[in-house]
Amino acid sequence: MERWRGQEDIPSDWGRCVLTVGVFDGVHRGHAELIARAVKAGRERGVPTVLMTFDPHPMEVVFPGSHPAQLTTLTRRAELAEELGIDVFLVMPFTTDFMKLTPERYIHELLVERLHVVEVVVGENFTFGKKAAGNVDALRKAGERFGFAVEAMSLVTEHHQSETVTFSSTYIRSCVDAGDVVAAAEALGRPHRVEGVVVRGDGRGRVLGFPTANVAPPMYSAIPADGVYAAWFTVLGHGPITGSVVPGERYQAAVSVGTNPTFSGRTRTVEAFVLDSEADLYGQHVAVDFVARLRGQLKFDSIDDLVAAMGKDTDKARQILASA
Repeated sequence: MERWRGQEDIPSDWGRCVLTVGVFDGVHRGHAELIARAVKAGRERGVPTVLMTFDPHPMEVVFPGSHPAQLTTLTRRAELAEELGIDVFLVMPFTTDFMKLTPERYIHELLVERLHVVEVVVGENFTFGKKAAGNVDALRKAGERFGFAVEAMSLVTEHHQSETVTFSSTYIRSCVDAGDVVAAAEALGRPHRVEGVVVRGDGRGRVLGFPTANVAPPMYSAIPADGVYAAWFTVLGHGPITGSVVPGERYQAAVSVGTNPTFSGRTRTVEAFVLDSEADLYGQHVAVDFVARLRGQLKFDSIDDLVAAMGKDTDKARQILASA
C-alpha cells in the first residue's frame, strides 16, 4: 500500500481510481464494510482504491479545543486500511484553507482534477466542503456532470438489549469512556487499543511484587475509564529488549488505569503488569488491547489489602484471557 500526504504526493500521471473518504477513526465495523465495498468496486473496475482521511481531526480546526478522543493513531488507521485491501492511504492536512473549500471546489480540484475518481463510496451521512454544505445528493449531481459514480452506504446497526445501536466512532468513544471495553470491541471488531511509549514511573509496582510498564499514550488518546482491566500487551518495535518479552508477540496483562488513590496520586496513568514475563521495556513503543474490565478504581486502607487485590486481579485477568 502506498501512503501519501497532501495533494503534492499524488503522481502527475495518476490514472483513475475508486475513492472512499472519511476520518475513519477506529476503523470500526461500519468503516470496514464501507472500505470493503470500495475495494470491491476498485477490483471490478480494474483501478486502485484510495482511502482519503484527514490530519488533524477536522473538529480541532473547525472548533479549536474540541478534538475528540482518538480511537486509533494515524499509523494504526493506515495499517488497518492496508489489511482491508486499500491500495493508497491519502492523508489530507486539514488546514483552515482546506476547511474553506466550497463543495464545488472540493469536488472539482481534488476529486476530479487530482484523483480522477471513477467512483466514490461514502456513508449515507457524508458531508464535505465549507460548513459541511456538501452532501451525498450534491456529490451525485457532480458525478453526473463529471462522469463518476457515487455509492452511499447505510450505517451499520445492531440490536443490543432493548435498543438499536449504530456503530460509529462517537458511540465507541462513549463505550471506552464508560469502561465498557466489551461493547467497544463488538463495534470495532477487535479490542480497543491504546498505544504509547513505556516511561519511568515511581517504581512502586516493582517494590510491591508487580512491576508494571508505565505507558505514555499520545495526546487525545481514548483511554478507558479508571479501573483494572484484562488486556493483551504487545511490543510494537523491534527491540533490542533485555528480558523474556519478544517484540510482536502478545502477552497477557493486568492493566491499571487511574491515579493510584491508595497513594494519593494525582496523575492519571496506564500501567500494565505483563504476566509471566519480565523485561526492561523503557523506551519501547507498545500496544495495550483492552479485553475486559475487572473492577473500578479503589482506594485501599493498607498496602497489604492492595497487594491482595492485585493478586486477585492477576488471577482473574489470566482466567479471562485464557479463553479470549
